[in-house]
Order: sequence, then C-alpha cells, then structure tokens
Amino acid sequence: MHALRSIAVAATLMAAALSCLTSPALAGDKPTASAAQRAPIVIAHRGASGYVPEHTLAAYWLAIEQGADYVEPDLVMTKDGILVARHENAIAILNADGSVREATTDVAERPEFADRKTTKLIDGTPITGWFTEDFTLAELKTLRARERIPQLRSANTRFDNMFEVPTMEEVLQLVEQANLRRRQAAFADGGLKALKRVKPIGVYPETKHPSYFDGINLSMEEPLVRLLHRYGYRGRDAAVYIQSFEVANLKDLSRMTRLPLVQLISASGKPYDFVVSGDPRTYADLATAAGLKDIARYAQGVGANTSVMIPLSGGRLGTPTRFVADAHAAGLIVHGWTFRAENAFLPNEFDSSANPADLGDMAGQIKAFLDLGMDGFFTDHPHLGRLARDAFVTAPR
Repeated sequence: MHALRSIAVAATLMAAALSCLTSPALAGDKPTASAAQRAPIVIAHRGASGYVPEHTLAAYWLAIEQGADYVEPDLVMTKDGILVARHENAIAILNADGSVREATTDVAERPEFADRKTTKLIDGTPITGWFTEDFTLAELKTLRARERIPQLRSANTRFDNMFEVPTMEEVLQLVEQANLRRRQAAFADGGLKALKRVKPIGVYPETKHPSYFDGINLSMEEPLVRLLHRYGYRGRDAAVYIQSFEVANLKDLSRMTRLPLVQLISASGKPYDFVVSGDPRTYADLATAAGLKDIARYAQGVGANTSVMIPLSGGRLGTPTRFVADAHAAGLIVHGWTFRAENAFLPNEFDSSANPADLGDMAGQIKAFLDLGMDGFFTDHPHLGRLARDAFVTAPR
C-alpha cells in the first residue's frame, strides 16, 4: 500500500513537474517503428532526478512519463534485509564540524534517530552519518526524501519531505503498473497487432557496495534475483540490466540468473572487491581490449564513465578512445554515464552561461557519444535525453 499511496501523490505532482518542460514531446510521442528498433536506450538515472528528488517513486514515474526506456534504482539494504532505493547506504553525511554535507533524507533532523549517527568505513572511506543498514524498513518508511544537490537543483527542493524511501519491490510494482497501462492503451488503440509492438519499460538496478554488505551478512544478490524472477524478469531478453562497479558479485550473479549483467567502469580507481582481494587490476585495465574480452565472460555489457570514451582536454571533449569499438568487438553493449543538463556537469563547449545551475546543451554532448556507437546512456534529464536520442535516430545519415 505504501507504493499505491506514493504513486497517487506522484500523479498529483506530475502536472507541476511537467510544466517546467519546454517541449511537448513526452512518452506519447514515438519515433517511427524502424527508428525505435535501432534507437539507443534512454536510462533514467535515479529516475527523473533533474526534476524531482532522486530515488523516489515520483522520480521514477516522471521518468516513465518523459519517455525513458529504463529506470535506474541504486540498491542498498535495510537492517532487516530489504532492498531499498538510495544513492548510497549513507542517507545523511556530516562534515567534521557536524554540519550536513549531503542528505537524501531528513534523518539528521529526526531526534528519535540521533543515536543512530555513527562513523563507518565504507569501501575504505570513513563516513560519519546515518546508514540504511542501521534501520528497519518500518523505521526508514518514517523518513522523507530530500533533494541531494539543492545548490544546483533548488527547484527540486519544493518536493522535499513529500516522499518515502521506496523499496525495490515498490519500484517493480510501479513499472508493472506503467507497463500494464501502456499495454491497455495499445490494445484499445490497435488491438492485438498494436499490443505485440509494445516495448516494455525496463529496470536497471545497481548493487551498491556489495562487498561491504556481504561483510555484514546482508548479501544483496540472492534477494535481488529472487525479487526479479518473482516479477517475471527471466532470461537474456528480459527488460532488465543488473549493474555493479564490483566484479565478484557480477560473477556470482552470472551463476544465479541469465538476466543481462553490466560491468560499470569508472575513469579512475579500481573495483573495491579487487582492493579486498589484492587484485592489482584497475578500471583502466578492465577498459582495455583484453579486459573487455574478460568482462564478456560474465557480463553482457559495460557502463562506462564518459571520460573512458572521450577524455576531457582543458575542460572540453578531447580525442575519443577505442573503448566503444573494443567493447563491441568483444560482443558487449555500451551504456555511458552520466549525462546531466546543468552547466556544472557539461564539457565547457556545451555550457550556456557562467551559471553552473543553468541548463546547457546536453543534446550536443549526447550526440558526440552516440556518434561513437554508444548503445544507450544514463541521464538525470530523461525528457531532454529522449529528445536528443530521437533527434539522433531520425537525422539523415
């Protein structure tokens, strides 16, 4: 019932959120059938997180309304072993002076949970704050979500304290309802023939800090696979990708399920399970032709930081690497992350002004990567990402 109540609230807010958009091209506006078949996918990064607080049912619902092909929940664990959607297991992080550095909930202002504040070593980094694994689901449900980067997304703060922390099951229920609505509309419009052409909205969960959660006896892989299988996600063609920055848990998942897996590759550092095991390889090693062939033994795709594909030079896009071509040669799909419309996140040539919070030319940035053959991309702004993708697909070649 939590999901149904939250969806109802989300629907009430959609008109206000959608009024911020400048183009009418939303989920009802489809590219041609031939274009849709070859279209790179638009992955709503934490939902429509450029418009409403991330990892809320409202953000996922709005992303679907804006035409995203997949919604992406980051997953962490509760004390009682439930998968919930948060950017990190730290739901409020404090600076050394006790001020709040980052928060995705109101927990720091809740006196009843003051004693849960603690310092933990998460993937080798000490963090002081509050953590999902110290709360039962019932306790987490009393908290309310907040905008994570209010300094850049001040408009999103008008939704602060309106939404709960959703479970992964609630996300799946929301997607299930949206897909049912899509199928019903198609059948009403064109009968069985139209129904067969309906492409389902997919889910793209990320397991966050799997080695850490394994170490505290809250393994993520088994409950995630059980949940996905229970909701009908089975086989290579299922509308789901499971992603991780670590390697060992993806290899474990490859032995539990045939669902598509995606190895995330950062522009620096190494997978934390390599740190734990003493494996000397880094993400740079995984990004080589040989490393990508090794990834293809257990995964079907790679999710790459944009700098892995096109490094920055002086703040601008530099010379593309061979990464996309090498990944495709290894039989892997390539999804890029993360495309955000604010000037603060764009390469300099796509900035619209000196104000970091203003929206720049994200479409121009996306096109540069789609020109390389990128198969899909994560974006905080699925509406703008959808427009950029459709423009790319329909452009004369």
